[in-house]
Amino acid sequence: MASFIEPVTLRGRHATLEPLAREHEAGIRAAASDGELWKLWYTSVPSPEGTAGWFDVAFDMRDRLGAAPFVVRDNASGDVIGSTRYFNVDAANRRLEIGHTWYAKRVQRTAINTECKQLLLTHAFEALRCIAVEFRTHWFNHASRTAIARLGAKQDGVLRNHLLMPDGSRRDTVVFSIIDAEWPAVKRHLQFLMEKHGTLTSIPSPAERERVRERRGEGPWPD
Repeated sequence: MASFIEPVTLRGRHATLEPLAREHEAGIRAAASDGELWKLWYTSVPSPEGTAGWFDVAFDMRDRLGAAPFVVRDNASGDVIGSTRYFNVDAANRRLEIGHTWYAKRVQRTAINTECKQLLLTHAFEALRCIAVEFRTHWFNHASRTAIARLGAKQDGVLRNHLLMPDGSRRDTVVFSIIDAEWPAVKRHLQFLMEKHGTLTSIPSPAERERVRERRGEGPWPD
């Protein structure tokens, strides 16, 4: 019997989502090291010594629970720049969650996240025929909450004391969703965002960042 989510590569203008494979380990380690992202206590980005274990967990979710983990590859450089995942898959009710998402610091606040969400949502609603797609994040991950709402997702509520974190703290989880009836409007909104911010739809080099900063009379680039 075929699984609800078959392995698929999703290609956009700026990034490509490829099924996670063991040969991506060096790229994942390098991407996470750009900004030492594992130090953000409310995320699950792998540390250098924890990368192999992170792969084991991702593959276990894929094999036992039908998840679909991806690496995010920058089309311009060919580098692995992050990861994301379909998971919490409920095939009977045609629902899933998008999460475990993180990006190297150098590509944060570019069009990469918007385009990746556009690719994932398009596949979920138009190929998998999902009736709802969820997003969940830590109460204290304000950047993530803002980014999810900006996509057009609506906040469903907050799960109090939802998870016990590795450091012993208790996580309150904020739940968002997009339903199939909302997808046409959300799709138009995502395309609008990509077009509106066209000047920042590619990953800027350090020199390009400096030129933008000088033209605007601003301080350092807001990573």
